[in-house]
Amino acid sequence: MGVSLELIIVIATYNERQTIPRLVEAIWRHLPAAKILVVDDNSPDGTGLWVKQTATQEPRIELLHRETKNGLGIATIAGIQQALKQSPKWVGTMDADLSHRPEDLARLWNAAVTDSSDVLIGSRYVDGGRIDNWSLPRRIASRLVNGFARWVLWLPTRDNSSALRMYRAKTLREIELSAIDCRGYAYLEQILLHLRRVKARMHEVPIVFTDRVEGESKVSLSEVFRNLRDIIWLAIRRH
Repeated sequence: MGVSLELIIVIATYNERQTIPRLVEAIWRHLPAAKILVVDDNSPDGTGLWVKQTATQEPRIELLHRETKNGLGIATIAGIQQALKQSPKWVGTMDADLSHRPEDLARLWNAAVTDSSDVLIGSRYVDGGRIDNWSLPRRIASRLVNGFARWVLWLPTRDNSSALRMYRAKTLREIELSAIDCRGYAYLEQILLHLRRVKARMHEVPIVFTDRVEGESKVSLSEVFRNLRDIIWLAIRRH
């Protein structure tokens, strides 16, 4: 199977050796021509090694190795910048832990090629979207954080913390990606803020988000508070 470079999917990883082979296989089952760019922060469990070995025989996958773990936001932006060097038409992002279904990624792609939007967001909070396996407190916290970000950052979207997205490459080039400096999850709101400034057209596509069933969640209570702190700082710096 050849690589069209219509779409490059960026996946940031750290200790995802259990999930990444299944995720890659599932993505290609739904989007066989997509290229996958894995940004690995020197995972001690061999995630990067698996990608590197696979890439020797498979041109549809590439490894961007980083020596240190410097935050999800920094890793993802580095991956997007690397992807743009290859001149795709679209750049996608998704989580590595199987929380995002590849069939939903394919739905975003179908919307991307038929819609005039510049940004497609896989949304849990529009009609048809849902979350499986989350506790009530976590659901409430997520709703509050997303609503708060929508309010203070003047964002038009409801699910501002979803990492399942597709960006039109031409639109990404209109913003200064190096200015996206949030290390944690708030980079998701920060990039939407920058895209709003260039009047990017955004559309939400309903998805089913499933909490990871293998490995340990990387979202802690401290990470939630850090996200809120970063959103407040983004609001202060907004002008």
